[in-house]
Amino acid sequence: MATFLYKLGRLAFRRRRYVALIWVALLALAGFGAASASTATSSSFSIPGTEAQRAFDLLDERFPGGSADGATARVVFKAPESEKVTTAANKADIQKIVGELKSGSDQIASVADPYAANAVSKDGSTAYISVSYKVSSMELTDGTREALEDAGEAARSGGMSVEIGGDALQVMPHTGVTEVIGVAVAAVVLVITFGSLIAAGLPLLTALIGVGIGVSLITALANVLDLGSTTSTLAMMIGLAVGIDYALFIVSRYRAELAEGREREEAAGRAAGTAGSAVVFAGLTVVIALAGLAVVDIPMLTKMGFAAAGTVVIAVLIALTLVPAMLGFAGKRIMGRKARKAAEAENAPDAKPNMGVRWARFVLRKPVWVLLVGVVGLGAIAVPAASLEMGLPDDGSQPKSTTQRQAYDLLSDGFGPGFNGPLLVVVDTEDSSDGKAAVDQVSQEIEGIDHVAAVTPATFNKAGDAATIPVIPQDRPSSTDTENVVHAIRDAGTDVKGDTGAEVLVTGATAMNIDFSQKMNDALLPYLALVVGLAFLLLTVVFRSLLVPVKAALGFLLSVVAALGAVVAVFQWGWLASLFGVEQTGPIMSMMPIFMIGVVFGLAMDYEVFLVTRMREAYVHGETPGQAIVTGFRHGARVVVAAAVIMMAVFAGFIGSSESMIKMIGFSLAIAVFFDAFVVRMAIVPAVLALLGERAWWLPRRLDRLLPNVDVEGEGLRKDLADGPAEGGGERELVRV
Repeated sequence: MATFLYKLGRLAFRRRRYVALIWVALLALAGFGAASASTATSSSFSIPGTEAQRAFDLLDERFPGGSADGATARVVFKAPESEKVTTAANKADIQKIVGELKSGSDQIASVADPYAANAVSKDGSTAYISVSYKVSSMELTDGTREALEDAGEAARSGGMSVEIGGDALQVMPHTGVTEVIGVAVAAVVLVITFGSLIAAGLPLLTALIGVGIGVSLITALANVLDLGSTTSTLAMMIGLAVGIDYALFIVSRYRAELAEGREREEAAGRAAGTAGSAVVFAGLTVVIALAGLAVVDIPMLTKMGFAAAGTVVIAVLIALTLVPAMLGFAGKRIMGRKARKAAEAENAPDAKPNMGVRWARFVLRKPVWVLLVGVVGLGAIAVPAASLEMGLPDDGSQPKSTTQRQAYDLLSDGFGPGFNGPLLVVVDTEDSSDGKAAVDQVSQEIEGIDHVAAVTPATFNKAGDAATIPVIPQDRPSSTDTENVVHAIRDAGTDVKGDTGAEVLVTGATAMNIDFSQKMNDALLPYLALVVGLAFLLLTVVFRSLLVPVKAALGFLLSVVAALGAVVAVFQWGWLASLFGVEQTGPIMSMMPIFMIGVVFGLAMDYEVFLVTRMREAYVHGETPGQAIVTGFRHGARVVVAAAVIMMAVFAGFIGSSESMIKMIGFSLAIAVFFDAFVVRMAIVPAVLALLGERAWWLPRRLDRLLPNVDVEGEGLRKDLADGPAEGGGERELVRV
């Protein structure tokens, strides 16, 4: 591996004009494809294998043209104090709006008059118009949305309060100015790390090219592959972070080789052969973690994972080819005057130990205390994770200033909390001898269930072999009582099927939320087993050790649980919520924990590979375990810290997004990187390695013969280049009996 990458790095350096031209051409082609593609819509959301999804599929089959997955809206009216919506003037205003909505767009499937549809509260203070659309919310035109937003103006002028809820007002998410600030912080960190504008700008430039290609390809294929509107944002978030980091490690190793007196082409080859090997395996762990999201069996999540993984692959390829090429263009300017003096001073025999060396020596003196403080500290932060509540966002989780949230509150006050989370019971009577009797029995069973507020009369399809029964719970959609109602209806449906042969299915947004959360919970352990297992095998091959991969996996789990605790504290409990722009607290989005686990696992293994590879390289060439730890920190600590700060800045930049999922994931990834890089990898890892000593690098001889030798530390490369052994003796035998 190292020898091949060494040759690739030298080739890219020599043929830099061709390499740069190829990547620029790829960027142009991807950009042209993105510009030519039609506007991306939201990804179709489905949860295969769940009852709620089977019910939706049945509705599409038995109620054709019903637009079961189309956008919906509710225009809610609240009469002024001492008035009712049933007065002649208010009724005329509302019915006028009904007529305007019906003729306002050809995307509208139906508009329900509140006075004909019994959509007036008992006290007469509140009414609502139900609007159904033929297409999803992301496919609505601007004109359709404007017609909906303007619908209540006449009523407002008459004194009524008018608010609009539903997903019809959902728009494409946008990120705030903090995203730009994140990239600016990354640039400042790179300048401080390298002491050269050329060296600092190179990782940013190559990362932006990689992200540009990745995001453009996603945009170009969005409609063909049914990619969601958030897919490109998440791919950009991850691709930008790893792209900068991978280039950072290559450039850093290149400068180190120059400082040792290598020629520029030779230095580029060695940087690609050593740091490039670490980049390959670090990238593989990220790809494994993201592609592993497929085991959850939720198409939207699978596509997001594969799209982000593709962007990571592009980042790795750019680090191995375009970065060496750009180093050729940079020439000697890659080392500024101050940077050259600093490198000479650092390599001098009487050089003062840098911060990484001083920290490593401190950990070697106090490994037990460092380990205890790190584990106990992260354990304390992880405590809130025990109170984790998961759910999908609805209008009740919107900021109180939005019209969606105000419409939600008006409906809750006028019709009851459960009105915002209606259930839809679908009865398949195809195999029943008396379909009407079966549906009547279902309605009676539901009416007898606790915490059910209302059961609407059933509606049959034209063929008479299926019926729908809307059910209104008493409690809010995210409450435990509402979840119990869903399970109770399903239990009753089992009895009905045994008696009549009719199949009873429960769906609707609330039931989908319950099924989605359950599916995510069920997939968590298999996902962890798959990802951690594959990464364990990969790290065993890289480090040729059993204990180092075990330590890496346990450290990752500790940082992830601590990050979940921080997410719960901020987004669910509201601690420091205003500082992070969280206007409304509530349950944690169901897909966030498993997505965060996938991404953070890959990033955690990045730091493990980059830091520990340098330690193993020193150990292989004759240093004692303690000396190897110090050497690893001497060469790697500053770069790992810079990489972590850059990743945190990039992820934190997405906290300014208008999309709650993007905001939450940006925060969770930023805090997880902080915990993993600064607590786990920089403190717990050296402490554990110091306590293990020689045993850290133990591998049974039989297993050693079975594993392929990927030479990530460049041992074979040194032999090929006729380098002498490092000071302190010959190469060490790593395999122990």
